[in-house]
Amino acid sequence: MSRLPAAARRAQLLDSAATVFAVRGFAGTTTAELAKAAGVSEPIIYRHFKSKKELFIELVRMTGQETIRAWEQSLKDLTDPAERLVRLIGSNPMVTQRGQTRYRVIVQAMTETEDADIQLALRDHIAGLHASLSREVKNAQDAGVVSKRFSPELTSWALIYIGLGYGTLSAMHMPNHGLDKQGNHIDDVLGQLILGDNYKRAVEAAKNAAMGKSDSGA
Repeated sequence: MSRLPAAARRAQLLDSAATVFAVRGFAGTTTAELAKAAGVSEPIIYRHFKSKKELFIELVRMTGQETIRAWEQSLKDLTDPAERLVRLIGSNPMVTQRGQTRYRVIVQAMTETEDADIQLALRDHIAGLHASLSREVKNAQDAGVVSKRFSPELTSWALIYIGLGYGTLSAMHMPNHGLDKQGNHIDDVLGQLILGDNYKRAVEAAKNAAMGKSDSGA
């Protein structure tokens, strides 16, 4: 067993734990299984986390932070509020390679545990995502590209509800979900509902930007 700096070991324990929790759930996982998956002894687990629950809560917290950082990184080259929303609509963390495992853990925890501390961590996780989305929707409303008929908060809840459903069906490998026979995607429905006529413009701008990067060799 190689020695790692404390921060690196902690990150490694969280990464390996996510894989185990995704398969066995929180209740069905033991610290012995977590240690085996990480290639360490059980005392190493307790050196970094007081309990399995503390490790699990940190995983939920860190996943939310990673999602928001990923969104910020994805949006850093965009200033147009409509284009930013289009990119966010297509950036469901539940279907990314890393997010598939992390969010399977979170969805399972929503249904399998009544532990008050875990429930609080889950609520804080969703609240953080909601706040980030609400800021983007408000900016788009202030810029006049999204109707003010509904509040940023309510619009953001709609994005989260649909994102959770889409991600769950993706995890189930549901064939052809989110698509119709004409090739339209659920993202198009969301974009059109939220942005109206600005949706098509934002999509075209995104395509042109992508083509420009390709032509420049970026």
